[in-house]
Amino acid sequence: MKSFLIDRYVKNGALRFTESPAPELRENDVMVEIHAASVNVLDAKIRDGEFKLILPYRLPLILGNDLAGVVVRVGANVRRFKPGDEVYARPAQDRIGTFAEYIAMDEADVAMKPDNLTMEEAASIPLVALTAWQVLVERANLQKGQKILIHAGSGGVGTIAIQLAKHLGAYVATTTSTANVDLVEGLGADAVIDYKKDNFEEVLQDYDVVLNSLGKDTLEKSLGVLKPGGKLISISGPPDPDFARQNGSGWLLRLVMRLLSFGIRRKSKRQGIGYSFHFMTANGAQLGQITSLIEAGALRPVVDRVFPFEKINEALDYVETGRAKGKVVVAVK
Repeated sequence: MKSFLIDRYVKNGALRFTESPAPELRENDVMVEIHAASVNVLDAKIRDGEFKLILPYRLPLILGNDLAGVVVRVGANVRRFKPGDEVYARPAQDRIGTFAEYIAMDEADVAMKPDNLTMEEAASIPLVALTAWQVLVERANLQKGQKILIHAGSGGVGTIAIQLAKHLGAYVATTTSTANVDLVEGLGADAVIDYKKDNFEEVLQDYDVVLNSLGKDTLEKSLGVLKPGGKLISISGPPDPDFARQNGSGWLLRLVMRLLSFGIRRKSKRQGIGYSFHFMTANGAQLGQITSLIEAGALRPVVDRVFPFEKINEALDYVETGRAKGKVVVAVK
């Protein structure tokens, strides 16, 4: 099968287009012919080697972290899917590889594709929607009437998180650039901070939750908008001891993560705020709930551009500019 992979970790390196063996189908797996895959900042970070300590992949590695496609074969124990089903998924982190023509995944990580989305639209959803769901619903337990600040509202996670937070009944503030104010307001944001004009920490106060996807400065300034008892949840780091335990990291890596997050955890604790790092995980059941919201019209994808499969490197370059509104997708088939 045709695929794009890395042979070694190289910052800003190009993915290699090649022929790879078809994936092995296990008893609980579905084999999916990939029609579209989305391109994520995570792909660039894996390529650059930023996650090689916490995600120890065996190289060469086919990149790609979410997809939409059609089931072509199922393992002996599979009961939920059959050949011909249109599905979408974020594969488990140790079985990524959606920049290819086929992938095998555990059926527990897969969901039926929303009927009202194209393959390209569906492929844009799994990773960012599961991230938003796991942060807002599972970790923050966001409630009606609470206030949440979602940073980078025009990005992949931000565009979905704004919609999900509004569906949950929260008051939503977001940060974005001047060019994207109309976009995030159209998604439901109640307060929009144009970071080119205003400092969010001087405008917002008494928030219950902050979802951070930006750097250290933004993370620390976010403490100033939270009320005591609030939750600061970051998907961009630094990783904390709880994540190290969940990830099954060794003692040395647990120590490193403890040290990396010591500063923000200490500052949070002083202000009576809870800090946590979240790295999303594959979950077909949660994705099924997201499907219901999409089909009901509560969530809609935001796709900036669709690239042809052979232009994956150009798509990755575009994602890294940070200028994409919503998601970038490649049409595989």
